[in-house]
Amino acid sequence: MEDPDNPSQETQERWRKNPDNWIWGLFYYNKEDKRLIPPKRNSSMGFTVNFANQKSVLFMIGFVLFFVFIVYSITKNH
Repeated sequence: MEDPDNPSQETQERWRKNPDNWIWGLFYYNKEDKRLIPPKRNSSMGFTVNFANQKSVLFMIGFVLFFVFIVYSITKNH
């Protein structure tokens, strides 16, 4: 049996290619996958967020808030 915390490359590829793990073909949602930021369907296009992982969603919210803060800080002085 495969370790759920350390899946093989084959399992990760199967998850990435499985259309059932993609909502509207855009949002990755896989409860079995513990990675915060898995590769997109087309892995050459970068990475995405696993919306089934609560830590991943919190990371994305923090990331967006950080950039909103930066933009606010820059524009506040003008």
